[in-house]
Amino acid sequence: MNPTTHRPTPGIDPWVRHVLRCPVTGADLVDGEGPHGEPELVSTSEVNKLAYPVRDGVPILLASEARRLDPVP
Repeated sequence: MNPTTHRPTPGIDPWVRHVLRCPVTGADLVDGEGPHGEPELVSTSEVNKLAYPVRDGVPILLASEARRLDPVP
């Protein structure tokens, strides 16, 4: 699934989704899907693209839990 599809992440209230930001860059987060179909929130940052897991409807916004989406130089 393309992270720009914006399928709502299950279990997250819309008002909460609206205020969530990437803790590393401060960029907006959009709904996405991980490599195995699991829900995640994807940073819209142009420089430091990260995806954060959503477990049981709870976004895990820890840098140590993020999956890097951009290539590492």
